[in-house]
Amino acid sequence: MTPPLPLSPARRREFLKTLGAVTAAAALPRSLGAAQPDTSRPNVVFVLADDMGVGDLSYLNPDSQISTPNLDRIGREGTYFTDAHSPSALCTPTRYGILTGRYCWRTRVTRGVLWGYSRHLIEPERMTVASLLQGHGYNTAHIGKWHLGMDMPTRDGQSTPLPHSVADQRAYTGDIDWTGRIQNGPTAIGFDHFYGISASLDMHPYIYIDDDRFVGECTTEQDLLFITRDYRPERYADNTGPAHADFVAEEVLPVIRERSVDYVRRQSADNPFFLCMSLTAPHIPIVPSAPYVGRSRLGAYGDFCIEVDEAVGSVLDALDEQGLSENTLVIFAADNGCAPYIGVEEMNELGHFPSHIYRGYKSDIWEGGHRIPFLARWPARIAPGSSSSETVCLTDLLATLASIVGEELPADAGEDSYDILPALVGAPYDRPVRQATVHHAGNGAFSIRQGPWKLELTPSSGGYGNIDDEEARRRNMPPIQLYDLSADIGETRNIYDQQPDVVERMTALLERYQEGNGSRPGTTGYDR
Repeated sequence: MTPPLPLSPARRREFLKTLGAVTAAAALPRSLGAAQPDTSRPNVVFVLADDMGVGDLSYLNPDSQISTPNLDRIGREGTYFTDAHSPSALCTPTRYGILTGRYCWRTRVTRGVLWGYSRHLIEPERMTVASLLQGHGYNTAHIGKWHLGMDMPTRDGQSTPLPHSVADQRAYTGDIDWTGRIQNGPTAIGFDHFYGISASLDMHPYIYIDDDRFVGECTTEQDLLFITRDYRPERYADNTGPAHADFVAEEVLPVIRERSVDYVRRQSADNPFFLCMSLTAPHIPIVPSAPYVGRSRLGAYGDFCIEVDEAVGSVLDALDEQGLSENTLVIFAADNGCAPYIGVEEMNELGHFPSHIYRGYKSDIWEGGHRIPFLARWPARIAPGSSSSETVCLTDLLATLASIVGEELPADAGEDSYDILPALVGAPYDRPVRQATVHHAGNGAFSIRQGPWKLELTPSSGGYGNIDDEEARRRNMPPIQLYDLSADIGETRNIYDQQPDVVERMTALLERYQEGNGSRPGTTGYDR
């Protein structure tokens, strides 16, 4: 098809409509002569790294000492957000927010994370990204780390209780029925297929789960000390636990890679699919597989990041091989910032800063805890080499995909999810996408961000290096922190006492969000 010339505004709009563009703001297709894909049902590949900092990606940090050419490719061929955030500075709450579009502090988990045997956190009746897309005819799969709880079978027929510590888990692991069926796991909330592990790689049981069954029985135990001795092994003294005889920590990321690639290769253009590729790296234990050992001058952590990059590259290659790249939305993000206990001081000395220019690390209320890499590629709609400075949150995935497939979210779904599609594809919009964004530290401390202002309702980090309130009073530390990120991105000058009106306004907004049932338009608590 040849466009009419000259292209008047009216004729241009008609031409774009003929090509199937959703809005006139979308970029012209790369090949005008090719049949255009149905962009109302793109394939979606969501890749989530575990504890990877903004500064670890060479595309986002020119000074990074880690080469990430495959992740760079996503940014180069698509877009990236310079102000993207996880809803929490820890794993479980972020993953809950991604799939449900809801802040996790609205659930029973108001601080910390779940463990390997924890009961399910996502209610089976709640809409998730997977169930939304499944309802629109998508094949759906989750491959890798889960960490959102599932009800494991026990020998007495009862669901496992909610453990409050690793020690509590060890008291009843002998009661697990390894031959029984798991209830309320990934396949109960919209995923057709699941293959992975129940929680983090440093949490037993050390065994793969295929859909809703263990792949075998745990007949031995595994001790992670031998693979964490360089990374404060005393933190894992209680992590010896049940293991499958064939479970090897170094092989988990390669298995996720292989299974994800195989899943993509089994797809076709006839039916859309959603793949959540949930990586176990570069989270502890830092266990790059043999081909990657020694690849980075930064040691095992750098090696592990390179392996993450190449795992993503394999999926991109598989999309190319299947002819699916043009109409596949690929998103790469991390669940929170880099962990502070993996040798960051040594990496800093070598010129590598995982948190880039931001203060803090995983679990912290400061930017380094929850400001994350967020890159997206969708050749059919996203202009290559673009970027956005819009503030976005991983809870926005649900509303954005609902917008793409043309479904309006009900009031009881995606309560904290905003549609960021205009910012994603470069379409015009007349005001900030999000009214405000709530951040959550590992110890449960809150922060709220609106425009340049960030209010933190804690005197310290809320993370691993947190100073408790009593010690903070002894040091005469202010009980709250307020930063103007437009002038102080490093959060070094607390100006709470200079801006009482800002403190009052933002505190009131946060309280409305907390007292209501949501923060997006149409939910109680929202007030634009």
